[in-house]
Amino acid sequence: MNRYEIILYWSKEDEAYIAEVPELPGCMADGSTRVEALEAAERVIEEWIETARKLGRMIPEPRGKLMYA
Repeated sequence: MNRYEIILYWSKEDEAYIAEVPELPGCMADGSTRVEALEAAERVIEEWIETARKLGRMIPEPRGKLMYA
């Protein structure tokens, strides 16, 4: 399980739930249900990290939940 923040919302335009991972640029997923979007986001996070490692790019440390958010 990842420790990155995932922002989940409904997109009327896409007619799907969108899961964005703000700490990992360009990392996002979608699904027809909230659960599908979150599961897809977990897979995409792992793929994002794996690709970054292969390319020698920096992988940000998870910030965790912001206390004031």
